[in-house]
Amino acid sequence: MSGEEMFERVQRVAETITRAFDPCPRTAMVLGSGLGGLASSLETPVHLPFDEIPGYPAAKVEGHAGRLAGGTLNGAPVLLQQGRVHYYEGHPMESVVILARGLVLAGVRVLIVTNAAGAIDPDLGPGDLMRITDHLNLMGRNPLIGPHHPGFGERFPDMSRAYGPEVGEILDRAAAAKDLTLHKGVYAAFSGPSYETPAEIRMVRTLGASAVGMSTVPEAIAATQMGARVGAISCIANSAAGMSHSGISHEEVLEVTAEAARRLAEILITALPDLDALAGR
Repeated sequence: MSGEEMFERVQRVAETITRAFDPCPRTAMVLGSGLGGLASSLETPVHLPFDEIPGYPAAKVEGHAGRLAGGTLNGAPVLLQQGRVHYYEGHPMESVVILARGLVLAGVRVLIVTNAAGAIDPDLGPGDLMRITDHLNLMGRNPLIGPHHPGFGERFPDMSRAYGPEVGEILDRAAAAKDLTLHKGVYAAFSGPSYETPAEIRMVRTLGASAVGMSTVPEAIAATQMGARVGAISCIANSAAGMSHSGISHEEVLEVTAEAARRLAEILITALPDLDALAGR
């Protein structure tokens, strides 16, 4: 697929979003496994199922509702992406990031990405929340590989401030206002779908990773390239392989994230007015 064809695909996604949500909110949040319940708090919600978005595959992983929900939270407009498609489902990387790109092209200026992750840092435990300050892309693929189109931004974008300090400060203040702990750390992304081996976890721990997962990094790279401010929070669902004596299961991930989702929702709702103000600058 040429760069022009890819950009036209993203334009169709953006047009679908702007028709469904007029005007398009300037802030959007991607809600990962088990975290989609925040949408139930939306005032005057409008929904757009993924299968009505051209070129975006339906989300098939348990814990992902598979739709965009727009409305108002804490007096500020927001789009909530309930679930995502993953690289491990067999989709090409350009399909994994097409919705993130479409959101930015439609007018989103601040993108908050959430996920469920495994703890590597021994100070993190199930149910903790960690703000991502940087990432390690170990997925074996970068979403910017392939033909380039200038409509997506620079060919070689700077990733040194991918998780912008302005967004991070807003999230930190919101957590403090609610007397909630928001840890900070580096997120390592593997392709999945198998969980990582103990040896792989020892490797990324040596490289400085605090948590590990199978998402987030593609959206962060694509949105950063297009000029959006990005923030990200991991819900620690389990200890990574070799960090505890128990095994790992997707059911455990969903159970723990359901409990932590309330605290994450408090932070995001509290932060939203300031994020919306930042998006307007």
